[in-house]
Amino acid sequence: MSDEAFMGRALELAQRAQAEGEVPIGAVVVFQEEILGEGWNRPVSASDPTAHAEIQALRAAAAAVRNYRLAGATLYVTLEPCDMCLGAMFHARIARVVFGATDPKKQVLKNQVAVEGGVRAAECGTLLSAFFASRR
Repeated sequence: MSDEAFMGRALELAQRAQAEGEVPIGAVVVFQEEILGEGWNRPVSASDPTAHAEIQALRAAAAAVRNYRLAGATLYVTLEPCDMCLGAMFHARIARVVFGATDPKKQVLKNQVAVEGGVRAAECGTLLSAFFASRR
């Protein structure tokens, strides 16, 4: 199947989101020409700010293969992914992202959250280092 065909399925899922009163965004995760997971926007109906179409599709794909790593997979989504979804794709080891429409609000949202780091950094770092050292 082609990028256009997989995006067609994502568009069908976006229409499902719209029918449910959500922003119409759909996503599919594909590996070796097979759809592993599908999702559509559900943050309002799920009362979950992380219930973006991409996250729903990643969760379904990970459950299907029983592994959070989706190395080599492609994610198709009807709207340019937000930073949260890109982060989830990074952790899932998604190899490629194909999106439809660009998100004109993406740059605006980057400046709405204050971020502060370094609070009890040594303790946090020691905890993580000890954990990974015990796994080796």
